Amino acid sequence: QVQLVESGGGLVQAGGSLRLSCVASGNIFSVGFMGWYRQAPGKQRELVADMTNDGSTVYAASVRGRFTISRDNAKKTVYLQMNSLKPEDTAVYYCAADGYFWRNAPRNWGRGTQVTVSS
Repeated sequence: QVQLVESGGGLVQAGGSLRLSCVASGNIFSVGFMGWYRQAPGKQRELVADMTNDGSTVYAASVRGRFTISRDNAKKTVYLQMNSLKPEDTAVYYCAADGYFWRNAPRNWGRGTQVTVSS
Protein backbone atom coordinates (compact mmCIF):
# COMPACT_ATOMS: atom_id res chain seq x y z
CA GLN A 1 0.00 0.00 0.00
CA VAL A 2 1.08 3.56 -0.71
CA GLN A 3 0.32 6.55 1.48
CA LEU A 4 -0.05 9.95 -0.15
CA VAL A 5 -0.13 13.39 1.46
CA GLU A 6 -1.02 16.48 -0.55
CA SER A 7 -0.24 20.10 0.21
CA GLY A 8 -0.27 23.47 -1.49
CA GLY A 9 -3.94 24.20 -2.01
CA GLY A 10 -5.52 27.51 -1.17
CA LEU A 11 -7.44 30.52 -2.38
CA VAL A 12 -6.20 32.40 -5.42
CA GLN A 13 -7.61 34.97 -7.81
CA ALA A 14 -8.35 34.09 -11.42
CA GLY A 15 -5.19 34.28 -13.47
CA GLY A 16 -3.01 33.34 -10.51
CA SER A 17 -0.86 30.30 -9.85
CA LEU A 18 -0.54 27.55 -7.28
CA ARG A 19 1.75 24.55 -6.93
CA LEU A 20 0.47 21.36 -5.37
CA SER A 21 2.78 18.75 -3.88
CA CYS A 22 2.18 15.12 -3.00
CA VAL A 23 4.62 13.01 -1.01
CA ALA A 24 4.45 9.23 -1.24
CA SER A 25 5.48 6.70 1.38
CA GLY A 26 5.02 3.00 1.98
CA ASN A 27 5.34 0.46 -0.82
CA ILE A 28 6.62 2.97 -3.36
CA PHE A 29 8.46 0.28 -5.32
CA SER A 30 5.06 -0.79 -6.60
CA VAL A 31 4.32 2.65 -8.05
CA GLY A 32 4.23 2.86 -11.85
CA PHE A 33 2.59 6.26 -12.08
CA MET A 34 1.52 9.21 -9.95
CA GLY A 35 -1.08 11.77 -10.80
CA TRP A 36 -3.65 14.35 -9.88
CA TYR A 37 -7.43 14.16 -9.99
CA ARG A 38 -10.00 16.75 -8.97
CA GLN A 39 -13.60 16.81 -7.88
CA ALA A 40 -15.76 19.90 -8.00
CA PRO A 41 -19.03 20.15 -6.03
CA GLY A 42 -21.76 18.12 -7.71
CA LYS A 43 -19.38 16.64 -10.27
CA GLN A 44 -17.54 13.38 -10.70
CA ARG A 45 -13.88 13.10 -9.94
CA GLU A 46 -11.80 13.59 -13.07
CA LEU A 47 -8.22 13.09 -14.12
CA VAL A 48 -6.18 16.29 -14.27
CA ALA A 49 -2.77 14.89 -15.17
CA ASP A 50 -0.57 11.90 -14.48
CA MET A 51 2.99 10.80 -15.12
CA THR A 52 4.48 7.34 -15.43
CA ASN A 53 7.90 6.33 -14.13
CA ASP A 54 9.38 6.80 -17.60
CA GLY A 55 8.03 10.32 -17.85
CA SER A 56 5.01 9.75 -20.06
CA THR A 57 2.27 12.25 -19.24
CA VAL A 58 -1.44 12.62 -19.79
CA TYR A 59 -3.34 15.88 -19.33
CA ALA A 60 -7.02 16.70 -19.34
CA ALA A 61 -7.86 18.91 -22.31
CA SER A 62 -9.19 21.59 -19.98
CA VAL A 63 -5.79 22.10 -18.30
CA ARG A 64 -3.36 21.41 -21.14
CA GLY A 65 -1.02 24.35 -21.60
CA ARG A 66 -1.82 25.78 -18.16
CA PHE A 67 -0.89 22.96 -15.77
CA THR A 68 2.35 21.01 -15.61
CA ILE A 69 2.96 17.78 -13.74
CA SER A 70 6.45 16.85 -12.60
CA ARG A 71 8.11 14.36 -10.28
CA ASP A 72 11.12 14.29 -8.02
CA ASN A 73 11.78 10.59 -7.54
CA ALA A 74 14.47 11.18 -4.94
CA LYS A 75 11.94 13.06 -2.82
CA LYS A 76 9.12 10.63 -3.73
CA THR A 77 7.08 13.66 -4.67
CA VAL A 78 4.83 14.66 -7.53
CA TYR A 79 3.99 18.28 -8.24
CA LEU A 80 1.24 20.06 -10.13
CA GLN A 81 2.10 23.57 -11.23
CA MET A 82 -1.13 25.38 -12.03
CA ASN A 83 -0.96 28.65 -13.94
CA SER A 84 -3.62 30.92 -15.41
CA LEU A 85 -6.14 29.51 -12.98
CA LYS A 86 -9.82 29.89 -13.73
CA PRO A 87 -12.87 29.76 -11.43
CA GLU A 88 -13.82 26.45 -13.04
CA ASP A 89 -10.59 24.96 -11.68
CA THR A 90 -12.09 25.21 -8.20
CA ALA A 91 -12.18 21.70 -6.74
CA VAL A 92 -10.66 19.35 -4.24
CA TYR A 93 -7.46 18.02 -5.79
CA TYR A 94 -6.43 14.47 -5.01
CA CYS A 95 -3.12 12.74 -5.50
CA ALA A 96 -3.21 9.15 -6.79
CA ALA A 97 -0.59 6.48 -7.33
CA ASP A 98 -0.47 2.80 -8.23
CA GLY A 99 1.11 0.22 -10.45
CA TYR A 100 0.93 0.97 -14.16
CA PHE A 101 -1.74 -1.71 -14.65
CA TRP A 102 -4.05 0.39 -12.46
CA ARG A 103 -3.49 3.64 -14.31
CA ASN A 104 -7.17 4.01 -15.20
CA ALA A 105 -8.40 3.09 -11.73
CA PRO A 106 -5.79 3.88 -9.07
CA ARG A 107 -6.30 2.36 -5.67
CA ASN A 108 -4.15 4.67 -3.55
CA TRP A 109 -5.42 8.16 -2.82
CA GLY A 110 -4.52 11.12 -0.69
CA ARG A 111 -7.10 12.98 1.37
CA GLY A 112 -7.19 15.92 -1.02
CA THR A 113 -6.40 19.61 -0.90
CA GLN A 114 -8.87 22.38 -1.66
CA VAL A 115 -8.18 24.79 -4.49
CA THR A 116 -10.49 27.78 -4.77
CA VAL A 117 -10.19 30.27 -7.61
CA SER A 118 -12.11 33.51 -7.21
CA SER A 119 -13.29 35.57 -10.15
